[in-house]
Amino acid sequence: MDMGLLLMKKLKNEAALLKEALRVGAVYAEKRGVGKFEGTDSSHEKIVYLYRLLVHDKLIQPLAKGDEKEPAIKHKLALWISRQLPENHQLLK
Repeated sequence: MDMGLLLMKKLKNEAALLKEALRVGAVYAEKRGVGKFEGTDSSHEKIVYLYRLLVHDKLIQPLAKGDEKEPAIKHKLALWISRQLPENHQLLK
């Protein structure tokens, strides 16, 4: 088993946080003028694209080489959005 995945602590509402990260990330990418999510884009494509964009813009630290698997990327995006939301946001309760 991958040690990186063992060390990841599941967040409360992680799936909902990921959904919010994709929503906010889509707005961010569009405002940056670097892309737009299409209805035909798979969730995997959106997740990887947003992760790479945030790493490129130095808004999140990249995962270690070899740890760039979808569960770890999803967790990273959920962490990112959890830090952008106000403390009393319903997804953080």
